[in-house]
Amino acid sequence: MKNTTLKQRLKHKENTIGSWITIGHQVVIDVLSNAGFDWLCIDLEHTAVDFNELQVLIGFIQSYNMAALVRVYKNEEVVIKRALDSGADGIIVPMICSGQEAKQAVEYAKYPPVGKRGVGLNRAQRYGFGFDEYKKWVDESLVVIAQIEHIDGVNNIEEIIRTEGIDGVFIGPYDLSASLGIPGKYNEPIVIEALKKFEDACLAGNISMGYHVVEPDFNLVKDKQSAGYSFIAFSTDFLFMGKKAASEMKNKI
Repeated sequence: MKNTTLKQRLKHKENTIGSWITIGHQVVIDVLSNAGFDWLCIDLEHTAVDFNELQVLIGFIQSYNMAALVRVYKNEEVVIKRALDSGADGIIVPMICSGQEAKQAVEYAKYPPVGKRGVGLNRAQRYGFGFDEYKKWVDESLVVIAQIEHIDGVNNIEEIIRTEGIDGVFIGPYDLSASLGIPGKYNEPIVIEALKKFEDACLAGNISMGYHVVEPDFNLVKDKQSAGYSFIAFSTDFLFMGKKAASEMKNKI
């Protein structure tokens, strides 16, 4: 029923590559399914994708044997519950700044006695015909990724990665630089220092760390893999389309 391999691959820090879905139409999934991604992440935080579209997109992603992740818009009980009840294989939770916030995200995602998630019957539970099976799957295979986007998260990274139920951490370099007062200036020494602190802690803590390589250039993916990142989001649906179109149109007469 579910993709059950991503959690284990994260545990063993195997390289996985996904991409970012911002366009709420299943044709995007149909097209990207030929590329060989391990997972796709639907972004609810910065897009117009709604929950009706979300459930359709999750089903299409899983039909191509890719894991369907959702970047929720907040570390909040209802949005996490709705994303998971729609059938997602996991969540990426933004702006995690402390171990307590990481623990909260896990509790919202998992049922008692581990967590506090309320019980509902939707696509994930096969509308009531598969709740026991789904609960077992949650215990064994649900993926929870903490997104680190603020210097407070970097400063508290050790307690975040020690949080039981967190399967990986995903750095947000733009917001990290913004939290340091220099948005978008990734090459400034203060940002480089913060990224190194994040990387050193994750490597020492033996947890899978992720990065969003925004530009559609696979050499940048290789660079991050060489630095120890194993959970790579490679560009976005609109950038793959827009960059290729712009590149080819340079040749117009």
